[in-house]
Amino acid sequence: METISVVVVDDHQIVRDGLVALLGALDGVTVVGSAADGREALHVVAEAEPDVVVMDVSMPHLDGIEATRFLLGRRPQLRVLMLTMNEDDDTVLAAIRAGACGYLLKGAGAGEVHRAITSAAAGQMVFGASMAGRIATLLARGTAPAAAVPFPELSDRERTVLQMIATGRSNGEIAAELHLSDKTVRNAVSAIYAKLEVAGRAEAIVEARDAGLR
Repeated sequence: METISVVVVDDHQIVRDGLVALLGALDGVTVVGSAADGREALHVVAEAEPDVVVMDVSMPHLDGIEATRFLLGRRPQLRVLMLTMNEDDDTVLAAIRAGACGYLLKGAGAGEVHRAITSAAAGQMVFGASMAGRIATLLARGTAPAAAVPFPELSDRERTVLQMIATGRSNGEIAAELHLSDKTVRNAVSAIYAKLEVAGRAEAIVEARDAGLR
């Protein structure tokens, strides 16, 4: 069996270190990196090129759902497995719609996590025993509300750039952190201004923060 390379993303250091230790002890699994938030995960994944990312949902700077959208936009073959305490229906569906291949709660045992990573790497959808029935019902119903997405007129990349603008990042810092060219970021910023009908960066920051992006 080929070794599965994994990156762990969680903003709580104790949890992150525990996961790294746990996963590193599993047969056939090698932890090749870790990150403290979604934004740092973009760097780590770009450098480590893992098979699977084990991702928390609620994190500062860039949450797990937005980070998943961005990562899969750049590497569609990547497998992202959510491992979180958050189990509300909207968050679960938002994660699936972002492209996550699975959703486990942090109470899962080592064996369950091992099976989930192996299944995710094999291209399967993975849901913990406590989640599977609920998710099947939600998907079959097809009417459950998705988590509200701010500024639906923006592309995923533009929304990510706007979120980083709201944190006070300059265009150069955004380009470096997202591994984009300065021109690509400038074009995204111009598109954001046009779509939000704002005059400049200050107004864009106000709009973004009013919508909860920060």
